[in-house]
Amino acid sequence: MSLLAVGLSHRTAPIGVLERAAVGADDLPKLLDELIDRESLTEALLLSTCNRVEIYAEVETFHGGLADICAVLARHSGYDVEELAEHLVVHHAGSAVEHLFLVTAGLDSMVVGEAQILGQFRTAYATARELGTAGSALHELAQWALRVGKRVHAETGIDTAGASVVSAALDAATDVLGDLQGRRALIVGAGSLAALSAAELRRCGVAQISIANRTVTTARRLAETVTADGIPARAVGLETLAAELAAADIAIACTGARDPVVTLPMMADLGRPLVICDLALPRDVDPAVRGLPGVTLLDLAGLALRRGSAGAGSSVEAARSLVAAEVRRFLATQRSAEVTPTVTALRRHAAEVVDAELLRLDARLPGLTTALHAEVARTVNRVVDKLLHAPTVRVKQLAEGPAGAAYAEALRELFALQV
Repeated sequence: MSLLAVGLSHRTAPIGVLERAAVGADDLPKLLDELIDRESLTEALLLSTCNRVEIYAEVETFHGGLADICAVLARHSGYDVEELAEHLVVHHAGSAVEHLFLVTAGLDSMVVGEAQILGQFRTAYATARELGTAGSALHELAQWALRVGKRVHAETGIDTAGASVVSAALDAATDVLGDLQGRRALIVGAGSLAALSAAELRRCGVAQISIANRTVTTARRLAETVTADGIPARAVGLETLAAELAAADIAIACTGARDPVVTLPMMADLGRPLVICDLALPRDVDPAVRGLPGVTLLDLAGLALRRGSAGAGSSVEAARSLVAAEVRRFLATQRSAEVTPTVTALRRHAAEVVDAELLRLDARLPGLTTALHAEVARTVNRVVDKLLHAPTVRVKQLAEGPAGAAYAEALRELFALQV
């Protein structure tokens, strides 16, 4: 058994490919079931965000697991496996652990240091646990990855490198509009990214926020929270989207719908400047609106180019050092745990030998008193414990190194152990 991570992200694939590969909440259970039904996979977790689609799996064999994961991703995205493979990145064993820790730390994000990915991974892990596709191996990995992400944000100050993709979008919008103070804002969507957008807009000092969503009740809950935080907000349905766009100075679209919700006809008669930030994957905004007079469209691809050089600095270096140390600790712990069954089998074997010899002693000396028999038994057990103590402690220490498995294998061969 080994860990395999396969996926694509803003680093490896254009936005169009990411759109087709994105996995919505409705499709997630089906894909996880499809993955776990594959012969080579025993556990699976799927992380799908606006920047990445990644599968973490425990696999029987590397090549079998890779083929099965690629087949599922290709079927879902509508690409041939060969086409999709051009954009995939594969991490195995320790490399997969390192990649996941970098992801949860925000070091692999489009905006280095963004904290939202930590919550997104926590949700992906919880979903896999709820559906029964994440077992003990992914459970331990996920818990460790979440702890690493928390430590990085708490101890390194990496958040100052960039809080989120929303902050990057608003920085770009400010370049176009100038100060956002007193501006009218529109958020299309009412999920976690919409809530983050509302918080960032409030910090920018916008005068009011409209929240448009297919389910108005959900939009109303978010609007009430925003209003309670000090910014007037109201909820509307998507049927009024054209009018809301015409009244806004800046719009943020983040619904997670499969098809664009902001179309060209909606924006044909705006008559005023508008910056619209499309943070959804798949896209919420028809790319054709980019050619309309006065309309500035900021999408994930453009933001990736804008932020391409971000992330330098001592906080990032400190975060990378912390992640590297945690990867070493995790792998050492895993290797040490793998030798435990061998140590247990060795001690069980020794106990069986002692019991057999004490039975032989009883047969040869039937008149041996109970007290003397007990003393002999204690003496023999002490001798065995002392003989085994040093090698069992040492093999656990050696197991933490890169060649640790070889020492456990040597013990099994030397003592003919059945683990």
